[in-house]
Amino acid sequence: MDTEHIVIAGGGLAGATAAKTLRSEGFEGRITVVCAENEPPYLRPPLSKEFLLGKAAEDTVPVLAAGWYEENDVGLLLGEAVGAADPAAHTVQLGSGTELQFSKLLIATGAQPRRIPLPGSDLAGVMTFRTFNDSRRLKEELSAGGRNVVMIGSGWIGMELAAAASSYGNAVTLLGLEDVPLSMAIGPELGGFFRSLHEKHGVQFRLPASAAKITGTGGNAGAVVTNSGEVLPADLVVVAVGVVPDTALAEAIGLDIRNGIMVDSSLRTSSPDVFAAGDVANALHPFTGEHHRSEHWSNALNGGKVAAKAMLGQDAMLDVIPYFYTDQFDVSMEYWGYPTLAAGSVPVIRGSLEEKNFIAFWVREGAAVAAMSVNQQRVQKPIKALISGRIPVDVDRLTDPAVPLDQLLPEAA
Repeated sequence: MDTEHIVIAGGGLAGATAAKTLRSEGFEGRITVVCAENEPPYLRPPLSKEFLLGKAAEDTVPVLAAGWYEENDVGLLLGEAVGAADPAAHTVQLGSGTELQFSKLLIATGAQPRRIPLPGSDLAGVMTFRTFNDSRRLKEELSAGGRNVVMIGSGWIGMELAAAASSYGNAVTLLGLEDVPLSMAIGPELGGFFRSLHEKHGVQFRLPASAAKITGTGGNAGAVVTNSGEVLPADLVVVAVGVVPDTALAEAIGLDIRNGIMVDSSLRTSSPDVFAAGDVANALHPFTGEHHRSEHWSNALNGGKVAAKAMLGQDAMLDVIPYFYTDQFDVSMEYWGYPTLAAGSVPVIRGSLEEKNFIAFWVREGAAVAAMSVNQQRVQKPIKALISGRIPVDVDRLTDPAVPLDQLLPEAA
C-alpha cells in the first residue's frame, strides 16, 4: 500500500467518532467509513427521546456536521456494507463487489433488532425500532394521537417509546415478560417506580405477558392476542425486545465471538490489525476484570476514541465507567456503574421516590458500584469519583440528603 488506509465497517457513533479521533490525533492516511444505511452516522438516543417527541430537529441527530467528512478527507460510503474480509491479505470486499485494502480494520457494525417469530408480524402497522427511518416513521404514526398502540417489550426502549406514544395522546398497552418493567436492569423497587410513573400517564401494563399473534383485516394490524387469550386493540404494534450484535462480518473472518466480538481493553480482536468497538464489541474492562458488552451511546462514543488511538499505536484503554440516561415524561434519569457488580444487591435510596427526586446506590463490599440519579443536578462528578475510587461508604451518610456527596470523598475528610 502506498499510504496507510483505515477502513471502518459501520456507520454509527463508534465509527464516526473513530474517524474524527484519527484526524484529531494527526493521522494523515486514508480513512473510509462504510455505512450500510443511506444516512451519515447519527446518534441513537434522540431517536426514542427528543427527536421522536418533536423537541429536536433532524439536523441535531447526525454525529458530525454534514461537511465534516469532505473537509477532513474522510471517505463516506452510504448504502454500502463490508460483506467479507481477508485479514491476512488486508483486504475487504464490499457488497457492491469493490475491494479495498486496509492497514487497520475497525468493525463497528452495531446491532440489529431482535425479531420474534410472531404470526401476523408482516401486517401493516407492525414495526421494530432501531434506525433513524424507524423514528421518523413512528413519529409520523404517533403525532396525531388517537391510536391504539401495543408495545411489546418492557426494557428501556420499550418504556421510552411507550412514554412518547402516551405523550402524543395515544392509548398505550405494554407487554413484557417481567413481573415488573425494567426489574432485570434496576430491580423491582425502581422498576415499580417507572411503572407507577407510566400508569399515572395512562399507560396500561400486561405483565408478565407475551404476544401470541397479531390479527387484522385487509392486511392491516387490528389487535394483539396475548398468551392468556386477551385481545388488545392495536392499529400500531412496536416490537422492542432488545437487539443482537451484528457479528456476521466477524464470524466470516473467524474472530472470537461470545456475546459479541471478544476484544481486549484496547479493543483489539483475536486477529492482528482488526479492532471492534460499539454495540458489537465485548470488551475487557480493567475495573472489573470481566468482559462487558454495552449497547449505550457512551460506550460507542468512548470506544470509538479508544479504538482510533489504539490503531495508531497509542496506549489507550476503554476504562470509563459505563453510563446511560433516559427521559420519560417528567423524569430525567442517569445511570453510572457496573451492572454485573450491582447484581444481587438491593439499592439504597437517597431522597424520595414519591417526589421523583432521588439517587439510588448499589453497594457491594462497602463501596458503591453503581448509582442511578433521578431529576438531580450536579451529581455526576462525585458519583463517578465514589465508584471509580472504590471508596468505602457509610450507608447512613450515603443516603442522607443533608450530607453533600462531596463530603463522602477522601479529600473532604
